[in-house]
Amino acid sequence: MKPLYITCCIILGIALLPISGGFYTLVRIIVTIGAVAATIQNSSNGINIWSIIYGGMAILFNPLVPVYLHDKGAWMMIDIIAIILFIIQIVRNK
Repeated sequence: MKPLYITCCIILGIALLPISGGFYTLVRIIVTIGAVAATIQNSSNGINIWSIIYGGMAILFNPLVPVYLHDKGAWMMIDIIAIILFIIQIVRNK
């Protein structure tokens, strides 16, 4: 799972740059897959705060029913928080 989480961090870092709209669909897909994987991994011993956090991230980034904030600044903060959460997941699973 570590390569998936690292990929999510890289993609979210690239999403902080001014890029065309099509790339953000790819970001949503990759981050949703990573967040669902982290949710499943964290809920193996029952539901805990980490599984809830990553489940919420999966809902926020899902590409099927996208959340539109129309504010690049808000999405930048969300992307930074998501990067931090994926780094925490990487460190927790060493």
